[in-house]
Amino acid sequence: MNATAAPATTTDAAPAEIRADLPEARLVGSGTLRFFGLTVYDARLWAPPGFDPLRYDREPFALELAYARRLEGGAIAERSVAEMRRIGPFDEERARRWLALMRDAFPDVTANDRLLGLHDGRGGVRFFHNGRPTASLDDADYARLFFGIWLAPATSAPTLRAALIGAAR
Repeated sequence: MNATAAPATTTDAAPAEIRADLPEARLVGSGTLRFFGLTVYDARLWAPPGFDPLRYDREPFALELAYARRLEGGAIAERSVAEMRRIGPFDEERARRWLALMRDAFPDVTANDRLLGLHDGRGGVRFFHNGRPTASLDDADYARLFFGIWLAPATSAPTLRAALIGAAR
């Protein structure tokens, strides 16, 4: 996988599902994830001023993914579990529980569909598909590992991480 950076601008308006809970959110950074040269999605990180990427697990923010192609929700969920294991260990019971949650949270997507994860800064996570709520969970370990896929130093996409947090460094 590789990523490219897209310049962050402060004039972009946050999606409605973000504005409701994070009215001060601004675009921190954005980038594109590619796999074998094919664009998978464009990612945008939204957060209030003062966002500290080194403390992402304790900060409110939203991560928005705009897909470029069709992907099955179940495959997105399974890949998420595999990527979460890069960030930190967890047992099989948690893996099963979290996988079931993500299968509910992530429907099949097509080009231009958006999946968005909103973190409250205390471990609460809510997911949206094209602006509609799909699932929620209050679990700080899950939030840290899931959002760590993009924001933790151990991410498998360090270029995308740098693009997302660039303005916050």
